[in-house]
Amino acid sequence: MQYHLKYIWCLILIFAGFSIQAQDDLLGNTQRFTVRGSVIEQDTRDPIPDVNIQVNGDSYTTTDIFGEFRIEAQKGDQLIIRHKDFETIYYIIESNERITVEVEPNEAEKLVSKKFKRIRGSGFNSFIDSAETYLKKDAQKSIQFVADALEFSNSKKENGDAYEVLGDIYMFWKQYDLAVSNYRISLQSKDTNETRLKLAKAYRLNKNFQESIQEYNGINKRALSNYQTVSLYEGLGDVYKGTGEFDKSISAYNRGLEVAQKHLITPKVTDLNSKIAEVLSEKGEVAEAEVYFDKSLKLANTQPKKRAVEEKVKVADFQNTVSNFADEIVLRKQALEDIEDIETDSILDNESPLTPQKQKYKIGRAYAEQNDFGNAIEYLEESIAEAETKEDLVVQKDATRRLSEVFKTTGDFSKALEAYQEYVDVVDKLYRKKEQEISQAALFRKDLSTKQNRINSLESDRELSESQYQLTVEQSKRQKVIIYSLIGGLFLLLLVAFLMFKYIRQQRLANNLLALKSLRSQMNPHFIFNALNSVNSFIASNDERTANKYLTDFSKLMRAVLENSEEDFIPLEKEIELLGLYTQLEHFRFQDKFDYSIHVDEKIKVENFVIPPMLLQPYIENAVWHGLRYKKSKGHLNIAITQEKEDEIKITITDDGIGREKSKALKTKNQKKQNSKGMGNIKKRVAILNDMYKDKVDVFVDDFQDEEDTGTKVVVTLKKD
Repeated sequence: MQYHLKYIWCLILIFAGFSIQAQDDLLGNTQRFTVRGSVIEQDTRDPIPDVNIQVNGDSYTTTDIFGEFRIEAQKGDQLIIRHKDFETIYYIIESNERITVEVEPNEAEKLVSKKFKRIRGSGFNSFIDSAETYLKKDAQKSIQFVADALEFSNSKKENGDAYEVLGDIYMFWKQYDLAVSNYRISLQSKDTNETRLKLAKAYRLNKNFQESIQEYNGINKRALSNYQTVSLYEGLGDVYKGTGEFDKSISAYNRGLEVAQKHLITPKVTDLNSKIAEVLSEKGEVAEAEVYFDKSLKLANTQPKKRAVEEKVKVADFQNTVSNFADEIVLRKQALEDIEDIETDSILDNESPLTPQKQKYKIGRAYAEQNDFGNAIEYLEESIAEAETKEDLVVQKDATRRLSEVFKTTGDFSKALEAYQEYVDVVDKLYRKKEQEISQAALFRKDLSTKQNRINSLESDRELSESQYQLTVEQSKRQKVIIYSLIGGLFLLLLVAFLMFKYIRQQRLANNLLALKSLRSQMNPHFIFNALNSVNSFIASNDERTANKYLTDFSKLMRAVLENSEEDFIPLEKEIELLGLYTQLEHFRFQDKFDYSIHVDEKIKVENFVIPPMLLQPYIENAVWHGLRYKKSKGHLNIAITQEKEDEIKITITDDGIGREKSKALKTKNQKKQNSKGMGNIKKRVAILNDMYKDKVDVFVDDFQDEEDTGTKVVVTLKKD
C-alpha cells in the first residue's frame, strides 16, 4: 500500500491500562524484551509500511506491510521512529508495552511536536495489552484477557498475535506443553521467525529436544535479524547441552558468538562465553572452562550491575566444583556487596540465585571445606537468620544442616544437636509447604487447562462461523482455476500455432531451395546445348582451329558455371568475369553481327554485392540470338553496371537488334516453346529469391529505342544484404 500525506502529525498511543513497574523491578533493568508496535493512519486506520524503527541508534527494523514492527530493547532504551512524512519521534521505553503510532493530517499545514499519553484502549489491542500487563502477575487474569481479545479478533493475523501472547503466558508460568500448543496455533495464522524461535525454546524446555532441533534448523536464517540469529544458535547450543552432545553445543555457541562479536551485541557475547565455559566444565576441561569464565566475568563487569553479579555467582559455582574455595569466597563476598545495591532498586524473590541468604550459605559452606570453622559458623548463622526473615525454608534447611555438621566436626555436640533439631523442624515446615505448593500447582494447572479449553472452544465456534466464508473463498478459487486454465489453454494453442507457422516456414524455405536447385539444373543443359551448337557449326565449316580455341574458352566457362551451380548467390565480381567470358564467346561466333562493351562504374565496390549465378546470361543470350543475329547491319551489345543508391546497383543490358516483336514473328513453334521455358525459368528463379530474401532482385524488360530496330533493354536491380 502506498502512503501519501503532505502534512501530518503523530500521536503515540500506548495501550496499557495499568503500570507494570513492579514487573520490571522484579526482572531488573538489564532484562531484554521485545517491544511490539504499529504505525497507522488515524482516520482510515491504514497501516504505514517502511517506517524506520531504531533503538539507541543500534538495533534497527522497519514496519511491515501491516504497519507493524518488533524490536529487542530493555528498560531505559530510547526508541526512535523516523519517516519522510512526519517528524522524528523519540520515546523512552519503560516496559514491553505495545505502542501504536497514529498519524493524522494537520489542517494548519504545519508539522507540530509529538505528544505521548497513556490511555486505556478498546477492542482487540486493549485486551491484548492488558493480557501482557498481567502476564507475570496473574496468569488466570492474563489468559482471560486473551480470551476476550479473541472475541474481538477479525483477522488471522490478530488470531496469531493472541495465541502468541497466550504461549508467552504459559512459558512464563512454566507450562511448557501448553506454550508449545499455542505457539503452533499462532504459526498457523501468522508465520513469523520470532514465534518460531519461541516455539523451539518451548520444545527444549518441555524436553522435546528433537522437535526443538528440527524447529531451529527449519528457520530461514537469512530472514533473521542479527540478534535473532544469535538467539537461534544459543538455543541450539542449549538443546545440545541438554542432550549431552557437548561438542555440538560448543559449536553452536561459537557460531552465535561470532555473530554477536561481529555486530557488537555485548550482552550475548557475555552470555555465550559463560555458556561455553559451563559446557567445558561439564566435559571436564577445567582449564579451558576457566579461560572462558575469565572472559565472561570481565565482559559482565562492563555491563549493568545485576548482570555482573549473576556472572560472579556463576563463576563462584564453577570454582566450588573445582574445589577452589578461596576464589569462590572472594567472588561471593564481592557479589554480596553488589546485591545490597541491587536490592535498593529491585525485589529479589527467594527463587533468585542472587539472594543474600544463598550467598552467605555458600560462603559458610566454602569456609567449612577449608576447615575455617569460625568464619563458617558466622556466615551460616547469618544465612539462617536472613532466610528465616524472608521465609526461605530451602536455604534455612540447608544452612541449618550444614551448621550442625560444622558443630559436630568442632566437637561442640550440644550445639550440633540443637542445630540438628532446628533442621528437623525446618524440614517439617518445608514438607508441609511443598504439599501446599503441589496442591496449589495442581489447582493452578487445572484452572489454566479450563481456560485453555474455553479458548479452544471459542476458536472452534469461530471456525464454524467462518465455514461459509471459506466455502465462498473456495468457489472463488475454483473460478480462478478455470480462468487460469483457459488462459493456459489459449497460451498453449498460440504456442502450437507459432510452432506450426515456424515449421511451415521451414518447409517453405526447404521447398524454395529445392526449386532453385531444380531451376539451376535446368539452366545448365540449356546453356551447354547452345554452346555445343556453336562448336558444331565451326566443325561443320571445317574450321578446326577456331573450333579448338572456342572449345578451350568454353571449357573455362563451363567449369566456372558448374562450380557455382550449387550456390544461391555468388560475388558480383565473379559474375562480371563470367559475363565477359560468355559475351566474348558469343562475339567470337557472331563477330560480323555485333560488337559489345562492358562498363562497370569505378565507384562501385563490387565485393560488397552478390548476385544469383546464371541470372544475366539468358538475357545476353536472347539479345544475341534473337535480336542482333537477325539485324541487317552490324549491331551493338552494351552491359553497364551503375550505382545510384548506396545499397543497390543497376545492371543494364541493351541491344539495338530487331526487337522482341520481330523476333517473335521469326520464331518457329519449337523455338517459341524453348524461349518460353528459358524466360519462364528466369522469372520463377527471381520470384523464389525475392520471396526468400525480401525483394532482393528486380528485373525490368522494355524496348530500347523508337526506331525500325527497336532493340531490347533489360534492367536488373540488385540490393545489398
